[in-house]
Amino acid sequence: MKEFILNFYGHAVFIYSLALILSYVALMWLAEISILRNKRRNLESYARNLLHKSSFTPGVSIVAPAYNEEATIVENVHSLLSQDYPLFEVIIVNDGSKDRTLERLIENFDLVEVPYAYVPQLKTKPYRRMFKSTRPEFARLKVVDKVNGGTKADAVNAGLNAAVFPYFINTDVDCILAKDAIFRCVLPLLKQENIIAVSGAMALSNGCKVEKGQIVEAYPPHAPVPLFQTLEYMRSFLIGKMGWSAINAMPNVSGGYGLFNREVVMAAGGYSPDSFAEDMDMLIRMVAYCCETKRPYRVVQIPYTCCWTEGPATLKVLSRQRIRWGRGLIQTFYKHRRLIGNPRYRQLGMVTLPYLLVFELTAPLIEFLGMLTLIFLGITGGVNWGYALVMFLAIYTFCILLSLFLISFDYAIGGSYKKIKSYLWIFLAALTEPFFYHPMVVFFSLRGYLNYLTGQKAVWGEMTRKGFSKKESTTK
Repeated sequence: MKEFILNFYGHAVFIYSLALILSYVALMWLAEISILRNKRRNLESYARNLLHKSSFTPGVSIVAPAYNEEATIVENVHSLLSQDYPLFEVIIVNDGSKDRTLERLIENFDLVEVPYAYVPQLKTKPYRRMFKSTRPEFARLKVVDKVNGGTKADAVNAGLNAAVFPYFINTDVDCILAKDAIFRCVLPLLKQENIIAVSGAMALSNGCKVEKGQIVEAYPPHAPVPLFQTLEYMRSFLIGKMGWSAINAMPNVSGGYGLFNREVVMAAGGYSPDSFAEDMDMLIRMVAYCCETKRPYRVVQIPYTCCWTEGPATLKVLSRQRIRWGRGLIQTFYKHRRLIGNPRYRQLGMVTLPYLLVFELTAPLIEFLGMLTLIFLGITGGVNWGYALVMFLAIYTFCILLSLFLISFDYAIGGSYKKIKSYLWIFLAALTEPFFYHPMVVFFSLRGYLNYLTGQKAVWGEMTRKGFSKKESTTK
C-alpha cells in the first residue's frame, strides 16, 4: 500500500508540476507578445489629441461604491475627479454607510440633494436620493444614496442605473487612479473593434506617498503581508492576464479597476448580488451573452498601472478577503458549470474555464493533499529525500526565474516603480513567498471552499483601512 501511494504521489506531483510550469511558460510567451503588440500600436500623442477634440469621444462613467469609507473617501474622490479625459462623470454610491462617509462627501464637495429621474433598470435595494455639487469644479460628481445591499454588486448596479455614458469603469473608493487611467483603457477601443471590457493593471498603494488624491512617490510596501500581495498582483496582471489577453481568453477583469461596455453588462443582467466573485461572474456572463447572441467580442488587458489600491495590511484582514475569494471561486464554477468544455462558449468554455478548474480551483486541494501525503510517507520512511530535494529545488528555481522575468518586465515598460532598488523588495518577497505567504493563501482558500460546501452563512467583512498621509513614504 505504501509503495502504491509513493509511486502514485511521485508521478502525480511530477506530472502536475510539469504541466503547471509549461502553462506558465506559455503565458509568459503570450504576455510578451501582447506587450510588444501593444507597443507597436502605440499612437498615444495622436490619440490624446483626437479624444480631446473629437465630438465622437466615448463618454465614461466611473462607478465607485462606498460603504463606511470615511478614512479615504475625500482623497479618493479627488483622485477620481482629476482624470485627464474630456468626457466622464464620477458616480459615488453611498451604500447605506453607518459612519460619516456621506457627511464627509457633503461637507467637502458642497453637495445638495437634487431631483433625479432614477430608473431602476437593474434591481437593487431601494434608492433614496441623489446629490450633486454646487461648485462648478465638481460638476462631474454624482452621489447616489441607497439602502445597504450587503454586496458591492448591488451598489454597482445602482450606479449603472444612474450612469449616462456608454462605457463605465468599475472601481473601489479605496483606489487611487492614475491621471491617464481612463485614456489608457479607452485607447484599445480606438485600435480594435468589438471590445466589451478592458482591464488595467493594479498595484498596492500601501507605502506610497499620496497628496491630493494622487500618488506622488511610489514605493513597494515593506510590511510582509502587503509586500507579498504586490508580487502577487504583478504576476497576475503582467503574466497571467496579459497572456490570456493575447488569445482573447481573459478569466476576469478585476473588480478594483476595469472598463466595460455598459450595454453588454446591462443585457447580461448586471452584477449578481449573490456572487462572492462578482468580477469573474460578470465577465463570464458577458462573454456567455456574446456567444449566445453570436456577437463578436474581445476582452483586453493593458500592461500599464492604472489603479493603486490599499491592500490588506494584516493577516486577519487578508484571511477574510481570501476566504471570500475562495468561496466566490467555487461558487462561480458551480454556477457556470454548464459552460465548462462547451465549444459554444469558444475560448471561455474550451480553454479558460478548464484551465482554471485544474490549476486554480483544485490547486489548493492538491497542494494540501500532497503535503499530507508527504508527511505520511516521511513518518513511514517512504520518502526518497534525494528525489524530493531535486523536485523542490527545480520548482523553487523556476519560481525565482519567473519572478525575475516579471520584475524585468515591469521595469522595462516603466511600470509601478521608477527606482531599481524598489524592485529589490519585490525580489525578497519572491525568495520567501513559497515558505510563508503561499501556504497561508492555500489555507484561506480551502476555508472558503469549506464554508461554501457546508452552507455556512456568507458575510461580507469590512476592509479595515488606514487611509493616506502626506508624510507617508515607506510602510504604514
